[in-house]
Amino acid sequence: MPGDGAAAEKRHAPATLRNRDAIADALADWLPATGTVLEVASGSGEHIVHFAAAFPYLDWQPSDPDPAGLTSIAAWRAEAGLANIARPLALDAAADRWPVDRADAILCINMVHISPWAATLGLFAGAARLLASGMPLILYGPYVEPDVPTAESNLAFDANLRARDSAWGLRDTGAVKAAAADAGLAFAERRAMPANNLMLLFHRT
Repeated sequence: MPGDGAAAEKRHAPATLRNRDAIADALADWLPATGTVLEVASGSGEHIVHFAAAFPYLDWQPSDPDPAGLTSIAAWRAEAGLANIARPLALDAAADRWPVDRADAILCINMVHISPWAATLGLFAGAARLLASGMPLILYGPYVEPDVPTAESNLAFDANLRARDSAWGLRDTGAVKAAAADAGLAFAERRAMPANNLMLLFHRT
């Protein structure tokens, strides 16, 4: 299992520097006081080291389905040297079984639009399995909203995603909320974020 990475293996996602503080502001309102936060699809690992430093009273569990992503997360974790970041787990959100059996909160950043819809359904099913009643699932990313004009930049991004993979694309928040409700997750709050992104908060019923 990845856990010790070299600096050369670190990936960089430029958007992280632009959005991590705004995301942390919302997390400060939505995360529990203590416990373990599972991040699904941690990507490069840059977000989780930032949040682990910002919220030292929480334990942070990174995960990703991509071996290169796991290596990058391990490298960022090793450099940060923070005791509250666990070794990254290989986790496919769409899988019926995850390598973790509980969490006090689940965070998922920029996965829903860059994955098949099955990954989102799996995320909701997994959150329903792991979270206790009232605990949060938090999503961040670009979405299409009913009765809200979609920014031209998001329309262009959506077209680009669908050209790369027909199973990808910006999801309608109505469909996301309905799928979450079917899994036992109640929508609680929408927060507008910079660069036409949203944060969506759900609670396990």
